Amino acid sequence: MKITDETITYVAALAKLELSREEKERAKTDLENIIGYMDTMNEIDTDNIEPMSHVFSMKNVFRDDVVTNGDDRDNLLGNAPVKKDGCFIVPKTVE
Repeated sequence: MKITDETITYVAALAKLELSREEKERAKTDLENIIGYMDTMNEIDTDNIEPMSHVFSMKNVFRDDVVTNGDDRDNLLGNAPVKKDGCFIVPKTVE
């Protein structure tokens, strides 16, 4: 596929880039190389290849969302310089 100057100007406008003449020529060459590589990849026979989402077999590595610290309000309020009715008292910040 041949990349035109109009294509590069259009892509640069979408990306909100201002490219010099040299940058446009380099971008045109790079884009042609990328598309050429994709054409090469399309020639590969992948009929018997199983699709995968990642090159390594992966499983969910997240832990279950379980509360571990529980209700320890009295211990937490032990650090408060001023407290009232089970809550921290802080200086007023908005008038």
